[in-house]
Amino acid sequence: MFDVIRAIPSVFVLQTGGQLSGLVQSGLLAYELVGATLGVFIAYLAYRGYRRNQSRPMLFVSLGFALALGVPLVLTLVYLALPVSGGRVAVQVVTQTFEIAGLVCIIYGLRT
Repeated sequence: MFDVIRAIPSVFVLQTGGQLSGLVQSGLLAYELVGATLGVFIAYLAYRGYRRNQSRPMLFVSLGFALALGVPLVLTLVYLALPVSGGRVAVQVVTQTFEIAGLVCIIYGLRT
């Protein structure tokens, strides 16, 4: 049985430290952009609901979606557009902070 395991080529290793191909990275970025665009659209619809009904909770839901999905989208696009070497951890920390703040706003809006 152990001879069979040793015969499996190293090509089948599931976890590698290699880089993703350019096509895969582009596909993942496009997928992320679709999700962020849908989130910004939801924020817009929630804001329209706030304006129509003057509902303060809907304002927080709108703000939450904008913070959780809109701001990280802009930060990611700016980071990718600028020729910056490094700073990836800082961008990730700032992005995560906005996402958490947005989720807290959504929770607040739904709880009130």
